Amino acid sequence: TDTQQLLRGRRCILLLSWEERYTDGSKWRFLEHKGPVFAPPYEPLPDKVKFYYDGKAMKLSAPAEEVATFFAKMLEHEYTTKDIFRKNFFKDWRKEMTSEEKSKITDLNKCNFSEMSEYFKAQSEARKQMSKEEKLKIKEENEKTLQEYGFCIMDNHKERIGNFRIEPPGLFRGRGDHPKMGMLKRRIRPEDIIINCSKDSKHPKPPPGSKWKEVRHDNKVTWLVSWTENIQGSIKYIMLNPSSRIKGEKDWQKYETARRLKKCVDRIRSQYRDDWKSKEMRIRQRAVALYFIDKLALRAGNEKEEGETADTVGCCSLRVEHIKLYPKIDEQEYVVEFDFLGKDSIRYYNKIPVEKRVFKNLQLFLENKQPEDDLFDRLNTSILNKHLQELMDGLTAKVFRTYNASITLQQQLKELTCPDDSIPAKILSYNRANRAVAILCNHQRAPPKTFEKSMQTLQTKIDEKQNQLSTARKQLKSAKADHKASHDDKSKKAVEVKRKAVQRIEEQLMKLQVQATDREENKQIALGTSKLNYLDPRISVAWCKKWDVSIEKIYNKTQREKFAWAIDMAEEDYEF
Repeated sequence: TDTQQLLRGRRCILLLSWEERYTDGSKWRFLEHKGPVFAPPYEPLPDKVKFYYDGKAMKLSAPAEEVATFFAKMLEHEYTTKDIFRKNFFKDWRKEMTSEEKSKITDLNKCNFSEMSEYFKAQSEARKQMSKEEKLKIKEENEKTLQEYGFCIMDNHKERIGNFRIEPPGLFRGRGDHPKMGMLKRRIRPEDIIINCSKDSKHPKPPPGSKWKEVRHDNKVTWLVSWTENIQGSIKYIMLNPSSRIKGEKDWQKYETARRLKKCVDRIRSQYRDDWKSKEMRIRQRAVALYFIDKLALRAGNEKEEGETADTVGCCSLRVEHIKLYPKIDEQEYVVEFDFLGKDSIRYYNKIPVEKRVFKNLQLFLENKQPEDDLFDRLNTSILNKHLQELMDGLTAKVFRTYNASITLQQQLKELTCPDDSIPAKILSYNRANRAVAILCNHQRAPPKTFEKSMQTLQTKIDEKQNQLSTARKQLKSAKADHKASHDDKSKKAVEVKRKAVQRIEEQLMKLQVQATDREENKQIALGTSKLNYLDPRISVAWCKKWDVSIEKIYNKTQREKFAWAIDMAEEDYEF
């Protein structure tokens, strides 16, 4: 990039300073922070709030009562009706009971949490009804905590920390039909925490009477605090805010890597097409897998860790049972039907025509195999990743997802955006382009619980606005008739006022109708994941500048902070 373009945005200068600052390969030289804020201790329920078992009131021990409250708070949620959720909850709940409680409480169906549930509902309502003074006091307390724990010093710079609060205990929900839903997320204690800071810094102090699991001084990583959660054994981190310089640099590098792929993707595609004809089965399998990763944005699929029970797969770990082949179906030839659980137990279902040679190879891969056998039996993630590195430095399956997501957004925006559209219509076009990416990446969600109610409310507003428009048009017609009869200035002004009123109501009605369309189309698609993780933000910023759409309509405040570097850098003619 030429120097003049770099100087256009102050963030570009920061990018230069990042490169200068980390030429020695280290991430930081000095790091000091106060550590995490732990979840408050459990407060026992008032004596008047009862738990009932088999119709009789029963006083629970504090550990058992705390876990019972987690279930009570979710009592009206769909989760608590699911067998796997109830089974996992009851199993973990019994571990927290005394021997006496275990002997009495043997059937979850005989448990009555309704008083607990009503108590928490009342508490929630009371919070909503708090006075301005009470709300202000809480806000001031939160601000005080933020100032103390929400910032760190990194290499003489004060940086905002992302989330410095440890998640409170509760029940694991998971996404999709996760086999571990309902399990108890245990309280994180100081003894579970690894602190990362400089040797020469003032180390965070653990709460009185406790100690950290470890204090580490690793300047090759950017996390400040870490711990291992008990449900899936994954490591959780407290890191810098997305708007920090290091996070911004990593984002920028990610999208620049995807842009580098754009320059050589034709060569890579040509090579894997040639590899479909290879004499070696391993090369053919690798080439077909890469075609799926490229065309369908599939994840590579990591090898399962010991103890992982969710039967989730990615491209490399697909089994014979996950695909069906149709030489011809629905007037399409060479169709492959995919049906498997992907990341977070989200179902991936797709029926798509593929190239003839891919179809023939798949038939070959399926020969003499049982449903539980691997589709790509001569391929794993390590082999694929090594091959991707040989094709392009830094290339991974995720880079393919980022590239295809960003290029799809750019193409869709060009096709869908109409210059004559109103701002709400242009935003609808943007969301539709974003939705195309979310569908490509299989970013699904369950329809919100309040969806039907909110749609009914919106439809009521639309009906009221249509009635207003009908009335306004009648008034305009009447004003025109008066002016035709009198031809005076007063009646002429009246016509103009009524005409503007009609235009204003028409715009308001259109905005509501667009909103209704947008909500309906998005009810089962999660737009946020792709927008935050896979779409080069410079595309969105350039689109906003070109069509005079406020960036606030696309990114909320937190997202604007995360993508501040892109907002400063992007030009109207930016091409991914």
